Amino acid sequence: MKVAAVKGGNMDDVAGIFAREFPAVDGYIQVGVAQGRVISVDFPARPKDDARADHDLLDRLGDYLNGDSDAFGDVTVALTLPTDERRVLEALREVPYGETVTVEQLARMTAGLDDSEDADRRTVRDALRENPAPLLIGDHRVGNASGATPTEVATVCRRLEGL
Repeated sequence: MKVAAVKGGNMDDVAGIFAREFPAVDGYIQVGVAQGRVISVDFPARPKDDARADHDLLDRLGDYLNGDSDAFGDVTVALTLPTDERRVLEALREVPYGETVTVEQLARMTAGLDDSEDADRRTVRDALRENPAPLLIGDHRVGNASGATPTEVATVCRRLEGL
C-alpha cells in the first residue's frame, strides 16, 4: 500500500501530532503519526500544545473538505483492534468515495462475518465506533450506523460526497 507524502519527505520520516483548524467542520482535525502510519484522527476542541500544522495529510484533508474526491486509500493506518473489528475497517476502506453501504453489507464484505448473525452485526457497529482514523476510514459511508466521526463532521462528509 502506498504511503501518503509529507512535506520534506514521506510519512516514514515523520512522527508526531499534527492539527489544523478547518472552517468546513467548524473546528480542528488532529492526526497522530508514528512509524509511517496514522495512528489516530480526532476532532478536539483545541489541539495538543505540541501539535504542528505542516503535514501533507492535513493539506489533503483540507482539499477533501473543499470538494476534492479522495478516499485516502493510499494512507497507511495502524489498526490495533481485535481481529474481527480490524477486518471490518479494512473492508470499509474498499468502499469508494461517494458510495454507501449498510451494516449488513459491510458484514458480508468482511471475511468471517455473517450478516444474519446479531453478534456479527454488533461487531460491525463496534468497529465503526472504535475506528481510530475517521475520514481516512470513511465510517460516514455506512448509512445505518454511527461511527467515530462526529455527527456534524459526518454530515459534512456525506454532503460533500453526495450521499
